[in-house]
Amino acid sequence: MTEAIEFAGRVAVVIPTYNERENIRLITARLRFTIHGADLLIVDDNSPDGTGQIADELAAADQHIHVLHRPAKAGLGAAYVAGFEAALEQGYDTIVEMDADGSHQPEDLPKLLAALASADVVLGSRWIPGGKTLNWPKSRELLSRAGNAYARIMLGISLRDVTGGYRAYRASALWKIGLENVESVGYSFQIDLARRAVQAGLMVAEVPITFVDRTHGASKMSKAIVREALWLVTRWGITRRLRRLRLRIAPSQG
Repeated sequence: MTEAIEFAGRVAVVIPTYNERENIRLITARLRFTIHGADLLIVDDNSPDGTGQIADELAAADQHIHVLHRPAKAGLGAAYVAGFEAALEQGYDTIVEMDADGSHQPEDLPKLLAALASADVVLGSRWIPGGKTLNWPKSRELLSRAGNAYARIMLGISLRDVTGGYRAYRASALWKIGLENVESVGYSFQIDLARRAVQAGLMVAEVPITFVDRTHGASKMSKAIVREALWLVTRWGITRRLRRLRLRIAPSQG
């Protein structure tokens, strides 16, 4: 753990929250125990259940915990962009994204950080050898596997888990990706950043993680989120194919 954190430099773990009062204390405690030197940035979208106030209490008691309050819920992607930008402004070397609901195990974080030795972006993957899910309904597993397969086909990428939200980025990678151009606000944000990283020529690695379905609180997944992801991946895929077609036609016309 020590070697991983030293190699990664200053680490900020960005955790977006909306109505996670039942989970935020435990996940922050586990993170602080696992990676002692990392800082945590909780990005709260004005949770009506008081999550933001609990986050402030945690920050007051621990100098490694910080809180960014946003005025309203505006989507997972928007929350992450705000957190990433704040971490970049503070000069962190490595920026991690993970959920607050306990589905992402802090104990897997050293593996993600260690993999940055040979990568610019590291994805925590459920769908490579060694990765697994626990307590997840079969319907959710099938949806995730199908969504990842569709993204691989449409976007022409080989990554097995582009929809997962447990990741480590070198700060230089986020600068190169260009957060100001990210348009997705829902869970498609994960797919968007993965494809942008590949397009930018960055080295993207995957390491196996154990994903555990939440035991407290309500999932934020909805049909609208699935539709947004499907529409965007389809649009990105068609745009990619048209661009390749134009490149093939242009030399013959010249």
